[in-house]
This record gives sequence, C-alpha cells and structure tokens, in this order.
Amino acid sequence: MLAQAACEKNDGPFAHFSLTEGDRETLHIASWLHDCGKVTTPEFVVDKATKLETIYDRIHEIRMRFEVLKRDAEISAYQEALYKFPAETINMDELQKVIIQKCSILDEEFNFIAACNVGDEFMSPDKVERLNSIAERRWLRTIDDSLGISYPELLRRKDQQKTKLPVFENLISDKPEHIFPRVGRDVIDTENNPWGFKISSPENLYNRGELYNLSIARGTLTNEERYKINEHIIQTIKMLSALPFPKHLSRVTEIAGGHHEKMDGTGYPYRLSQQEMSIEARIMAIADIFEALTAVDRPYKKGRIQN
Repeated sequence: MLAQAACEKNDGPFAHFSLTEGDRETLHIASWLHDCGKVTTPEFVVDKATKLETIYDRIHEIRMRFEVLKRDAEISAYQEALYKFPAETINMDELQKVIIQKCSILDEEFNFIAACNVGDEFMSPDKVERLNSIAERRWLRTIDDSLGISYPELLRRKDQQKTKLPVFENLISDKPEHIFPRVGRDVIDTENNPWGFKISSPENLYNRGELYNLSIARGTLTNEERYKINEHIIQTIKMLSALPFPKHLSRVTEIAGGHHEKMDGTGYPYRLSQQEMSIEARIMAIADIFEALTAVDRPYKKGRIQN
C-alpha cells in the first residue's frame, strides 16, 4: 500500500518513483522474507514478557523465597516469645499482630518486586535503590543447588568453590552461573567482518542475573537479549545472500535486510543514512514499525489501537 501510494505521487520527493512488475515482485518477496533470520533467535527471547522470564518466569522462585521468609518470621516470633515468657502467659493476640506486621512488610516488598518484573514503568534510581535494599534480605539454603542441574550449567559452575551448607544467601542475586559467555560463532568482529556489519556485540551472550534483569530501566530486555533480537537481521542477510535468486529478484536481500536501518544512520546492521537507503527499504522499515506498534499478538506489550 505504501509503495502504491508512492508510485501515485506526481510531485514531491516521490514524483519520479515507480515500480515495474519485477520490482513489485521483489518487494513482495522481500516483505515475506524480511524476518526469516528470526528462526535463529530463541523464542523465549523474542517473546520475553517479563524481566525474569527465560523458558519460564523466575519470579516464581523469588516468590517462594518470600514464602520461606514469611514462615521464618512466624517461627522466629513464636521462638522469641517462648524464650521470653512461659507458654501459658504468652498473649497470642499480641503475638499474631507482630507476625501479621512482619509478613505484611514482606508482602508489600514482594508486590514491589513483582511490579518491577512486569516492566511497565521506568525504573528510576530510587526504585533501583529500593530493589537493591530488598535484595539484601537473607534466606537460609540447606540443599545443594548443584544437584539435578544440566551439564552446561555444571560447566558454568566448574570454577566455583563448593559452598558449605547451610548457607545464608541474598534474597535476590546475580551469580556467576547466570553469565553465558560469548564464544565461537556468536563472536562477531565489529571492526573487520566480511559482511561489513557495523554492530557492536555485548561481552556476554546472556546475563540472567536476577538483580541485573530486574534493574532494566525500560521494557523487559537486557542489552544482551536486545542484541540477540537485533542479530536476526544479520542472519536474514546471510540466509538470503545464499539463495540463488533470478536476476530480476537480485535486490530482495538489500530490501529485506534494510528494514532496521534509520535515515539518521543510527540503525543496524550497516548504519545506513537516508541517502544510502533505497525507497523500498525505507517503505519496509515504516511498515515494520507500524506492524510492531499495532500488533495485538505479542506477549510483552499491548497493541496500539488503529484509528
């Protein structure tokens, strides 16, 4: 529709723009294939709806730790009362008030953590400060956390010393095993790669630290995950470049591979300016943004209503 509107303009910057039947077929195929590189992007990254979500939402682990702290608060209140007074003289009503007060503080703190996880609001410095303060609460772990885990995770822990149990740990933490190093084919030389991509990759492939993720300022994606999503355009270009398109479809890769460029040169993966982008590639970029804003089938956001 955008291409047809541009063709119909008799004045302005699109006055001399037109499409042959071959050009229309090229744009049509480029439209269908523009995101084919997303087959290489993990679904749990593309559809990450909350900050702690991976294949599942790790907010459930933190909720369980809060449950442990609430049980501990209740037990310690009873133990303290029994230590101070004979059992028959304990005022149960007063004791219950103390327990309810302690648990209500924990409930309110978890509600704050849960709100941080959703990522609807900007994480201002004061919110990050409160998050860090809550994270410093301690809970007692008595079970070996290396039991029953996968071989790759065991490898990430191989240089860690065995923790002596029982051990008090922070309620929310960033641990060494949360780091997934960038190795092998995931490493791209940003200065000298054969494709000419101008894109800087983060040091790590993933960082699943709980504090690190909950502290994301806007949205739900870490820098590592955002790069992983952006990387799909690199894979799209590589895949389409390997296909034996007939001569009249030779521009499919260029048009499909340019839909994340920006006219001010801050897009990716080539950082092209307006003058370096074809009109078809700019049309693709606009259409892609429109679809991203209005789509209602994305778990990490609500689609904007089309007027």
